Formats: sequence, C-alpha cells, structure tokens
Amino acid sequence: MKLHVPIRLRWSDLDAYGHVNNAEMLRLLEEARILALWVTEDDGAIGAAVLDGRPGAATLTLIARQEIEYLAPVPYLRQPLDVRLWLGKLGGASLDVCYEVYSPEGVTPELLYARATTTIVLVDAASERPRRINDTERAAWTPYLAAPIEFARR
Repeated sequence: MKLHVPIRLRWSDLDAYGHVNNAEMLRLLEEARILALWVTEDDGAIGAAVLDGRPGAATLTLIARQEIEYLAPVPYLRQPLDVRLWLGKLGGASLDVCYEVYSPEGVTPELLYARATTTIVLVDAASERPRRINDTERAAWTPYLAAPIEFARR
C-alpha cells in the first residue's frame, strides 16, 4: 500500500530554467516524509505517522543515504504534487522510505517526475546511539512495506 501525500510547490522552488531545482526536490521529499511518518503539534497526521517530531522528542531520525532519479523536469504547478510514499525496507534500527513524485491527482496524462529512496536511522536522543524500531512503529509501518525502488542506472 502507498500513501498519497499532496505537496505544494513554492515559487522559490524553481531555478533559472523554470523547473524545480534538484536541491528543492530533497526538501519536497522531506516534507512528504514528515507528513507521513511524524506526529506534530497540529496532529494533522496521515497514514503511518507515529514518530514524535516535536522538539525534545526521545527519538532522532538521521538520514544515512538518499538517492533520486529524475525522469522529467517539474514545472511550477498550482495544484499539489502527488508524492506516493511507501517503505522499501524495515530493518532493526533503520528504514528505507521510497517515493514517486507524480503530477497532481486528476491531471491527465499522469506524469512521473522522479523516484527516490531515503534511508533513515532511528537514534535515541539521550544516548545518541541507534535504537531498534519498536512494536508500535513496526505495526504502523508494516502495511506500507512493498518492493523497493529499482533505479534505472546504478
């Protein structure tokens, strides 16, 4: 199962070529990941949001690796992009978050702009050591576990 996370573009996300800058794509993916996995003050959580994302939380999430494959330039769009998100792997203390960035829902033809994977390590804030994924997190995330992204070039 995949989560559909709508992500709005900002005018400042564009570069001189009139499409979303590659560094901004990382920010868009981060925003989708936070909306999907973190519980925050406003509690507008969707899907698998079980991590405490507030300041002072007991768990830190560190990025161990990121890979993006760009398939088409993303132009400025007023409707939110449809970021489809799932987990490609649940390890002991880490997880691979997979993304596909599509044109806004309902737009035809549907365009796939990019696919990406982020490896996240859960870290105990007090000890600053990796910590295992707990039973609550594993139960919330397992329904979103599916085949990882196979990138075209490696």
